[in-house]
Amino acid sequence: MEDKLHPFRSEEAGVRGLICLTTGLVNEACQRHGTSPTASAALARVLTAGALMGGTLKVRQRVALKFEGSGPLQKVIVEANAAGRVRGYVGDPQVNLPPIEGNPDVISGLGRAGLLTVVKDQTPQEPLKSIVPLTTSEIQGDLQAYLEQSEQIPSLVEIATEVTESGFVTAAGGLLIQAANTYGAQGLAKLQECMQELPPLGALISSGHTLPEILDLIFSGMAYKQLGERPLEFYCSCSRERSRFALITLGSEEVQEILDSEGQAVIDCHFCHERYIFSREELEELLEELAGA
Repeated sequence: MEDKLHPFRSEEAGVRGLICLTTGLVNEACQRHGTSPTASAALARVLTAGALMGGTLKVRQRVALKFEGSGPLQKVIVEANAAGRVRGYVGDPQVNLPPIEGNPDVISGLGRAGLLTVVKDQTPQEPLKSIVPLTTSEIQGDLQAYLEQSEQIPSLVEIATEVTESGFVTAAGGLLIQAANTYGAQGLAKLQECMQELPPLGALISSGHTLPEILDLIFSGMAYKQLGERPLEFYCSCSRERSRFALITLGSEEVQEILDSEGQAVIDCHFCHERYIFSREELEELLEELAGA
């Protein structure tokens, strides 16, 4: 199944929300970064969280989430926009901890002490930045706590990832349901009860259930309306042109120093692991350009 995000709304339950499938984009990110099973699970969860948050935005808006903890993974960062483009990386992709009951130990990997930073770029307005303590370090609980504390919206978040011993993600997806009116909190409680009677979200995805089928199970007879669908993809905005511009902004002295000491410049994108190499000849050409300017 293709990676997608389905917005929905239920007047009966007083809620609105999003459900998404992210298996494909998650595996592309993990492959690019060569992640261990622990790092794969952490990155998959954060990328899915980013996809959900991106789905709440308006056109041309972006959001960045940084989960930074005291554990060996150090941090996991994701950027997403309203168009369904998602990218991210983990601080140390090689960290691999013993699993707990067969599941990757993301909590110990990230660390129980830390911060979640959320930055919303709401152009043309100034970006909004919020920082909250990590409450669970397993991602979905931290995102839910942020939404309830900082945005003051009763919310229910479930993020599912299933990872093999080799680090391949067999299933990834997420669900975000929020109160849409004054009685929405009661609707959230009913939906949470329904979900407790169902298999976990990851198991439903792995068994081949489509997103609409999963929503039908969650609402269990309650009326709701799907509001279309949006494609999701791993996408990085880096390019050779942007990397060249970054070198120009360093100025002639630093570029000359790189040329003298290294003989070339290597720019490695944190988000997609793409590497841009500028040869001696290209750096000399760039220095001539800077001198002319």
